[in-house]
Amino acid sequence: MKSLILGGVRSGKSRYAAELARAQGHPVTLIATAKILDEEMAARIEAHRMSRPSDWRVVEEPTRLAAALIANSSPARTVIVDCLTLWLTNLLCGEDRQALARESALLLDVFPTLSGSCVLVSNEVGFGITPVNALARRFADEAGTLHQKLAALCDYVVLMAAGLPLTVKPPHVGPHGRAGLP
Repeated sequence: MKSLILGGVRSGKSRYAAELARAQGHPVTLIATAKILDEEMAARIEAHRMSRPSDWRVVEEPTRLAAALIANSSPARTVIVDCLTLWLTNLLCGEDRQALARESALLLDVFPTLSGSCVLVSNEVGFGITPVNALARRFADEAGTLHQKLAALCDYVVLMAAGLPLTVKPPHVGPHGRAGLP
């Protein structure tokens, strides 16, 4: 099953993604996209490290997400990507001006072909006002467009609010009446 978990900062996205992964019953690989750029981000990353199960395999990949997904997906494994908006930021702020278009296109091409379960985590930034500067507006536009395209490819889409999952796109229920969700 392919899932997209959207929500604001501290909405419970990562926790819920972990619950979905555990419900699949397979080993988990986490593809972490964050870069340590300051002390506050280092503390956030450390808090995530401390909260995740010790048996998870962790792959740190800030930009080449499609390649990391290809390398780590399998029918007997669940992959979590945490998070897409940090990945977008890394690409937008990098030296290579073509990286965002290239890597986004690769992700959208590869994602439907992945074997096994994949849970994508991303910040929903489209609920606020239009940002005041060009980079922030581009970021919001790119995130919104990416979310729409990925949501169309996913079996299950959830919006997290106050730690509660709000189903946006319910999964297809199988012949036994279960979708395999927690």
